[in-house]
Amino acid sequence: MIQPQTYLNVADNSGARELMCIRIIGASNRRYAYIGDIVVAVIKKAVPNSSLERSEVIRAVIVRTCKELKRSNGIIIKYDDNAAVLIDKEGNPKELEFFPQ
Repeated sequence: MIQPQTYLNVADNSGARELMCIRIIGASNRRYAYIGDIVVAVIKKAVPNSSLERSEVIRAVIVRTCKELKRSNGIIIKYDDNAAVLIDKEGNPKELEFFPQ
């Protein structure tokens, strides 16, 4: 479960290293985001000399959460960290390489 003020790792090679969620895209009263949801986030840590800078507001899609996801067939999916991939306004990923866990 990702809520506003949650810190996320970045799972691609865009140059950002850490994000902070500031808004969940969807209904106006939505409190939590899960895997596959889109959030608005601010970059907290970035690689030097990259195209992205600290305090830049971007959109990201959640790809990993610490909170387990229970499927109807009994499988439970759980990761060690919260992570997201940066996307543009159209929903396309900003970079082509992703880092699986």
